[in-house]
Amino acid sequence: MANDVASLGAAMHPWGKWGRNFVEYGVQAANDALDDAGLAWKDIQLIAGGETVRNGYPGFVSGAAFAQALGWTGVPVVSSYGACASGTQALATARAHILAGMCDVALVVGADAAPKGFFAPTGAGNKADPDWLRFHLLGATNPIYFGLWARRRMDLYGATQSDFAKVKVKNSRHGLENPNARYKKEVTEEAILSSALVSDPLHLLDICATSDGGAAIVLSSMEYARKLSTDPVRIRAISTVTPQYPSDVIEMPNFATDSAHSVPSPDTSFRDSIAGNAYEEAGLGPEDMSMAEVYDLSTALELDWYENIGLCKPGEAEKLLNDGDTTIGGRVPVNPSGGLSCFGEAIPAQAIAQVCELTWQIRGQAGARQVEGATAGVTANQGLFGHGSSVIVSK
Repeated sequence: MANDVASLGAAMHPWGKWGRNFVEYGVQAANDALDDAGLAWKDIQLIAGGETVRNGYPGFVSGAAFAQALGWTGVPVVSSYGACASGTQALATARAHILAGMCDVALVVGADAAPKGFFAPTGAGNKADPDWLRFHLLGATNPIYFGLWARRRMDLYGATQSDFAKVKVKNSRHGLENPNARYKKEVTEEAILSSALVSDPLHLLDICATSDGGAAIVLSSMEYARKLSTDPVRIRAISTVTPQYPSDVIEMPNFATDSAHSVPSPDTSFRDSIAGNAYEEAGLGPEDMSMAEVYDLSTALELDWYENIGLCKPGEAEKLLNDGDTTIGGRVPVNPSGGLSCFGEAIPAQAIAQVCELTWQIRGQAGARQVEGATAGVTANQGLFGHGSSVIVSK
């Protein structure tokens, strides 16, 4: 396809709480991705960094920070910020340079050293900043929104806390086999339901942690890739869509919606459009996917994503889960990596990490968590302030 680029090298720095500078995690992931691609640092013609912004935290110049640490070579650097979609934006920027003929091969890196506990408000009281406002006017940390979405799912479709817990049980089993996961421990439904209630109806083990970690992808043109590999993995589509007006469903960090009184709601909701845009670009559909990596900030949100990426109709996610369809060995495994449930959030790295997992799965290099016969996969992610994020990877 005309817009295909190759995922030529993929690597991660293991997730955890390591207490070091984020640049160290990104540099290790970058060097390992170069090794995976069979390239040297001097071969890279562009570096794209996914960044994170928290007061004076140095991630705001991530492209340059990684390039300097690896050793200046004079190549262009770019940095992208889209909250949790930062990694996908960096991938999209690198792909655009390749497709425009501005370079043949690029290195995309994201890394984070996240604070302990839930993400807290930052800044000096900017009352025009909706993120500051939702913390200080409502006291609404991220799990408040996760709980509201979970309650919505219960009210609309009859989901139960047991259904949510089963998502965690599944992902914990997947993560056992992932050397890069932070949490490699199988948990029971009973343990989840007996953990502390954080944001009704969600318990502590329903909600992902914050983590340190890094991920990197070497992207290249297909022509360049075929000089190094007879069968390179392809990036078929990258979606970075935003909502359409009126946006009448609440999303972080807002605590009010647009009015749909005089203007009808869009035919396709924002979350449905994220993967929908990628399917359209790739010329593929959900029925072509061997697996999916989705943004499981909470167990309940994973169920929503099943429907948003077209694996089932609205209200059918619980059946898909309980029938075993989304487990490795099922019809379409979801989060074979273990997901954020087993990794936690390392914001600029997580969308890149999803593409790493799909790359390894399609190569048949995922070890004990391998999805048999994997030929294509889709990612779904979402960044604060309306940043969509979806990538389709295939043979």
